[in-house]
Amino acid sequence: MYKLIFEKKALQNLNKLDAQTKKRIWDKLQECKENPFRFLKPLIQIKGFKLRVGDYLIIIDVQEEMKILHILKVGHRKNIYER
Repeated sequence: MYKLIFEKKALQNLNKLDAQTKKRIWDKLQECKENPFRFLKPLIQIKGFKLRVGDYLIIIDVQEEMKILHILKVGHRKNIYER
């Protein structure tokens, strides 16, 4: 079982979303704790993975040796990759 660790900004962005979307993202993250590579797709340009939940993307760094899913970003697909 993997452990979830959130970046402060990712948690703030998650909390700004409506309750239904937040619950869908949270439920999907809970499923990822069991078997993350079933849901995660590798990113091409940077090290890490993406998880799509509806119109939202979650950018995740997986630390396999420590069983940690580090949530880096949460946001809408259209602007998640902006700096």
